[in-house]
Amino acid sequence: MGLLVLVWVCGLMAAAGWWVGIGLEQWSVSYGDQPAEFADLRRRASVALLVVAFVATAGPAVIALVAYQLRRVRTAVVFLVLTVVIAVPAAPIAVLTVRDLDPAPAPTTPGPPGHCVERSGGDTRCPGG
Repeated sequence: MGLLVLVWVCGLMAAAGWWVGIGLEQWSVSYGDQPAEFADLRRRASVALLVVAFVATAGPAVIALVAYQLRRVRTAVVFLVLTVVIAVPAAPIAVLTVRDLDPAPAPTTPGPPGHCVERSGGDTRCPGG
């Protein structure tokens, strides 16, 4: 059990360090004049945040499952409660991050109308005949 907890904590620290590193890159790029690189870093930061949320939530769930299989019920309950406590804030963060990864399509400019539009000035004929 101790080894699983150690692997989970190390994985969480590595994922969080990756996310913070990307944040520092974004900070340095924000002073530049390269919007494409900033957009790429933003996407990478979103992926890293998803990984952090997944590792933070899945780690205790796996530990609880293994503890239950080893008949360590109290340990399983503790890690199951920890999973729920971590999942409560992680789920909305993950949903918002997924929305950042798949942005809404850009609004399009409307084309010409598909029906007759009357012009002012007494002319009631449609343009073009």
